[in-house]
Amino acid sequence: MRTGLLFGGAMALLVSLPASLYASLPAFAIDPALQRAIDAPTRTAKFVARDGARHPGAELGFFGVTPRATVVEIWPGGGYWTQILAPLLHDHGTYYLAMGTPDGDQTEREFQLSPKFKAMLDANPALYDKVKFTMLGAHHPELAPPGSADLVLTFRNLHNWMEAGDTKQILAAIRTALKPGGILGIEDHRANTRSPQDPKADDGYVRQDYAIALVEKAGFKLVGSSEIDANPRDTADYPKGVWTLPPTYALGAVDHAKYQAIGEADNFVLKFEKVGS
Repeated sequence: MRTGLLFGGAMALLVSLPASLYASLPAFAIDPALQRAIDAPTRTAKFVARDGARHPGAELGFFGVTPRATVVEIWPGGGYWTQILAPLLHDHGTYYLAMGTPDGDQTEREFQLSPKFKAMLDANPALYDKVKFTMLGAHHPELAPPGSADLVLTFRNLHNWMEAGDTKQILAAIRTALKPGGILGIEDHRANTRSPQDPKADDGYVRQDYAIALVEKAGFKLVGSSEIDANPRDTADYPKGVWTLPPTYALGAVDHAKYQAIGEADNFVLKFEKVGS
């Protein structure tokens, strides 16, 4: 408990500092159980290679994930976070994967349990045998039993909800699943504040102020923001939107070295608390 309190205090100090100072700060201690999950040899090499851009220990620590928590991850994509969260929560916590739905819009269908994702889980049942599968979409609001989740985490999905026009419904579903005072952690690609926000976020970028307003209107309170995933090289104005950058490289070989040098997108990391019961 003392370790958690010290880490939480350190992270609170960290996120209160300007981004220009963040890079010069020493690394803070990460919960040993979380570090073991990050260092596990069962993680896919291509995911490990992205740790320098995604900072899994710092980000999950910032959100307040512990080995005994009940955590819902929404639309896990390829499984980057699943490969860390499943072993971390295996023995003492509860881990829900809220997948896409077969009867929703195109994006919801894309985030269904794919054969490739299922094969990853089936290859290591000792790690993934306790994962609880649910669905989340505009017409499937029960991502976990009401009032059961300590944390709901979504990584780079808010822009998808905006594109589909179902942000309001999904945020309501998340709020229902969370305990009073539960935490919603959101990471997404940060748009340039000099440009107006496209309500559909067609380029994959979302203004941080716009995101905060959306979520707070849905019954949450912002309790922290972090520059863990900041990338000042990202100008957020590319021919194929955020997918121009790694790891997607939507332009293929065109200017590949240029976009490789920029790196993964500049991302905001926001921590919200559920307001009320």
